[in-house]
Amino acid sequence: MDKKKVLFICIHNSARSQMAEAFVNEYGGDKFIAESAGLEPGNLNPYVVDAMAEKGIDISKNKTNSVFDFYKEGRLYDYVVTVCDESNAEKCPVFPGNAKKIHWGFPDPSSFQGDNDDKVEFTRKVRDMIEDKVKEWLKSDGKDESGFEINLNL
Repeated sequence: MDKKKVLFICIHNSARSQMAEAFVNEYGGDKFIAESAGLEPGNLNPYVVDAMAEKGIDISKNKTNSVFDFYKEGRLYDYVVTVCDESNAEKCPVFPGNAKKIHWGFPDPSSFQGDNDDKVEFTRKVRDMIEDKVKEWLKSDGKDESGFEINLNL
């Protein structure tokens, strides 16, 4: 059985899309495989790398990818999930094709202002929200196509 391909996209491919990709690849078994990309690929967020390591998932060697490069390579997906927050929704990239399009709006860990401990805690909250959503979505076998927007007031 071929795995269903999932692409998670956001602005920089440095945090939310990387976490979602890692969780699908961790929990998706023989049904799903994920990749992630961004409009303007940046650098991996070190708080995200640490937060994922706390879950036993090493993303430290992941590279940030360009959604345009994936498109030019002719990659095809069964699902394309955008994970930009509401404030960046207008910049969140789209991916052409026949994939089912879903929006999961999570806060951006890189946008949070505060001291180191606050940033760590905020990143953990976002990580846990993404993990919960991915598990719920995988349990539905990809049939839950509902979108949502989460805002954290920290």
